[in-house]
Amino acid sequence: MKIGRRGVLLQSLFWPLAVGIAVAIVGEALTRGGLIAGYLLPAPSEVLRALVFDADELWRGFLSTALSAIAGWFASAVFGFVAALAMSLSDRVRRALMPYAVFFQTVPVIALAPVLVIWFGFGRPTVIASAFIVSVFPVIASTLLGLRSTDALLVELFRSYQARPLILFWKLRLPAALPTIFGGLRVAAGLAVIGAVVGEFIAGGGLGEVVDAARTQQRLDRVFAAVALSSALGLIMVSTINVVARRYLRPWHESESGRLR
Repeated sequence: MKIGRRGVLLQSLFWPLAVGIAVAIVGEALTRGGLIAGYLLPAPSEVLRALVFDADELWRGFLSTALSAIAGWFASAVFGFVAALAMSLSDRVRRALMPYAVFFQTVPVIALAPVLVIWFGFGRPTVIASAFIVSVFPVIASTLLGLRSTDALLVELFRSYQARPLILFWKLRLPAALPTIFGGLRVAAGLAVIGAVVGEFIAGGGLGEVVDAARTQQRLDRVFAAVALSSALGLIMVSTINVVARRYLRPWHESESGRLR
């Protein structure tokens, strides 16, 4: 039975939401029963109350973080694909650029945040740069792996028909690499949200600023409300990528066709 895009999105969201509701019920019972101190972990009902009564500030922060995270993720997707493509075509380029890609992955973004503020100032550009730095390496690594893992027999078959390099790339290498590329984009989406929130701690705005302000006010319910919204943002981004991946990978990969269990 075929499942439409809306059905795929609902399937992607159902189990995480079900688990979240179950955890909330257990957490409510533990906090209301006194087994967990309220100053250590707020009751889920208190978090929900914060989401309702502080909705204006929280949703403004959510939208700001979403815009920055999506912009950073998109920049990392474009730059990561182009960089990986260049590295797949030349070993010299790969040896020259890969250390810088690893640098982006290994240096804590919180250590670079003051430098980003000096370069871009306070506000959204610094947050987008933070999201980009955190999320670009998975795109580069996955795209490079996919482009370099094309079946050698298929490559020789294409060359036996004198296929030009552009045809070889467009008809074989890129379609074969799509499952790996989408895997990297999924990882990058979650990391982009983390990078955006971390950047907001330094540059201001969004859910990061909400968390920082709530921390100083000892409003643990607002902290967890902002964390829940940032997690929801990551889930929405990954689920959207899953829908797109299922649309474009179904002809190429059995894991997206529904035949594998």
